[in-house]
Amino acid sequence: MTQPENKSNDIEKISSTENSSIENSSTENSSAENDMPSEDDGSMPLTSHLEELRARIIKSLLAVVVGSCISYFFLDEITDFLTAPVGKLYYMQPGEAFFTYIKIDIVAGFLIALPIIFFHAWQFFLPALTKDERAILGVLVPASVILFFTGLAFSFFLILPTALKFFMGFSSENLQTMFSFQNYFDFVIMFSLPFGFVFELPLVIIVLGKLGILTSEFLGKYRRIVFFLSFVVGALVTTPDVITQVAVAIPVMMLYEVGYLVVKYVFKK
Repeated sequence: MTQPENKSNDIEKISSTENSSIENSSTENSSAENDMPSEDDGSMPLTSHLEELRARIIKSLLAVVVGSCISYFFLDEITDFLTAPVGKLYYMQPGEAFFTYIKIDIVAGFLIALPIIFFHAWQFFLPALTKDERAILGVLVPASVILFFTGLAFSFFLILPTALKFFMGFSSENLQTMFSFQNYFDFVIMFSLPFGFVFELPLVIIVLGKLGILTSEFLGKYRRIVFFLSFVVGALVTTPDVITQVAVAIPVMMLYEVGYLVVKYVFKK
């Protein structure tokens, strides 16, 4: 009876050893799965980020191409709208009008595709938000588009006419104003597009505050510097007219203040 009992004991030991090894392996697998980055927390390796960036850039460029194809059918109306502040223009080189029309078409296509571009931009730059918090994109995208076009309208209808009036004031009997088509369009873009991006300031501050990168203490500390720089920017991008410089600086200050108040009283950071 001794030999069979020993064999049964050995079998029980082997089976218990196998069970414990299986339990250890399952524990290791579960811990490894917990250590892996999940989609909900927004973490992913660098290569995945680069692939995502590439895909979103391609989609944005395709949106610009589609927008340019749409704006092509309204190119004359767009050109008439842009040249309304000065009237008749001239082109000095054979290909100037052709390439300027292409440039106008591309910029118009960019503006048409702006909602898609902002969507992909915010999707890429908000990986730290949870799955529920990413619903904020439904607010960020339309707000970004509205603020951008508000900046364009502010520049085109307020800043640009004042600047043109100032520069045209240097004409005389011997010095006549004659705007080139290409130079005028470049001038309009230089004055308008930067204001579109500047008007995105409160959204940038709000998002950085939500992520914990900016705090109300930090924003309040550098408020005076931002206000001073707003007047500097107003002096650089406008005419020497003090009223115009103030008209540029005040919106920048107000936009900064909106972001600061949201971070301080809404996010309480």
